[in-house]
Amino acid sequence: MTTLPATPTNKFSPMLSNLLGNGLVWLGLILIVVLIMFPFWWVIRTALTQPDLVYTNTSDFFPVQTTLLNFERVLGIIDGTDLVGMGIVNPNISTAKLNLWLFMRNSFMFSGVIMLGQTLFSTMAAYAFARLNFPFRDQIFFVYLTGLMVPAIVLFIPNFVFIRQIGLNGTFLGMVAPFFLMTPFTVFFMRQFFLSLNKDLIEAATLDGATRLGIFWRVALPLVQGPILTIAILIFIQSWNEYLWPFLVGRDESIRVLTVALAIFRDQTPQGAPDWAGLMAGTAVAMIPTIVIFIFFGRKVVDSIQFSGFK
Repeated sequence: MTTLPATPTNKFSPMLSNLLGNGLVWLGLILIVVLIMFPFWWVIRTALTQPDLVYTNTSDFFPVQTTLLNFERVLGIIDGTDLVGMGIVNPNISTAKLNLWLFMRNSFMFSGVIMLGQTLFSTMAAYAFARLNFPFRDQIFFVYLTGLMVPAIVLFIPNFVFIRQIGLNGTFLGMVAPFFLMTPFTVFFMRQFFLSLNKDLIEAATLDGATRLGIFWRVALPLVQGPILTIAILIFIQSWNEYLWPFLVGRDESIRVLTVALAIFRDQTPQGAPDWAGLMAGTAVAMIPTIVIFIFFGRKVVDSIQFSGFK
């Protein structure tokens, strides 16, 4: 009985398949990055374009007659009406003023106060749900988590009516009040880390005579500094981007945040067409704080979200 010779296999096929698969993955990732970054580039491109050329050169990918005049206007270095008088800006284009420094200060205060309040109270509540024993603890926590299923927009009208009835409408305190205390997500996030703490450390501190507050402050908090920083950053960025509630409650210019100010700036068109170049310059400046935060702390945020416990 004769046997047929084995057909030689192509040893390069697996390698080619891997290269092709990796190439497709990288191509898909590059495409996603381009789609995500394109709006940011268009903001920068419009902000660097001379205002009266924004409408005439809409298809140009790069800035047209690159200039920093738009940034100088929104930063208050020069007045837009002076540019109209000099013939640099078309009179048909709005040159409304934007008190950027005031609105950025308000945004920092609004986001900072919310960040401090939510981080403190959420951490305390998370520790209580994770380490303290009290009746119906797990049931209360389950009911509390159901708040994650309630859309935030549903609470806007009740919150607005309540804030108006207690006389806080149009005040900074009224803007901050609904966000100052803990939220279901932040409590759930921090509770997972407190549950993973080594119980021996807690018991040793208890045997040494430490109070519950002392254990929380001196033992538990130092072990969760990374998650606390992560949740503080997430709260700050979310508050910085908040628009609808500050728009309803804090429309007065003295407490107006930057997101609301940019929307109002877009609608201020007393001379005709909107000042898209100035608006994009203001938007670019508004993105700087969040970009800086992600540059310095982005890796820590990703690591803390992926990491779910301690050894």
